Amino acid sequence: MASNGSKLAVFMACALLLAGSTCHAARNLADMTPAAAAPAASAVPTDTVTLMPPMPSVTLPTMPQVTLPPMSSIVVPKVVLPPMPKVTLPTVPQVTMAPMPAIVMPKVTLPPLPFVPNVNVPMPFAAPPPSA
Repeated sequence: MASNGSKLAVFMACALLLAGSTCHAARNLADMTPAAAAPAASAVPTDTVTLMPPMPSVTLPTMPQVTLPPMSSIVVPKVVLPPMPKVTLPTVPQVTMAPMPAIVMPKVTLPPLPFVPNVNVPMPFAAPPPSA
């Protein structure tokens, strides 16, 4: 499992990559802008390189070896817990319901459907149900 420090480093690297990229409009503008003419050779100043003096060597002081005293052993005392009290649940009385009345549905007769001629026309179909 990655630590929080390495996750932060990955997020920072991704942010730098995203921030450094240019968008399509900037690239398009850079491609369509005519290049500037090069300046005359005499107008460019020549730089003289000055060397830095050498860095002096630094000697770090040595740190003394530190020894820690041994850790004392920790003894956890045994604890005896009292027994759990017995829990009695109340009894639920038996309930009887009155019988449901019978529902009588009247018979319904529908008129016959009108005649529809059989025409060879493609019928639209319903879309399949979405998959879960």
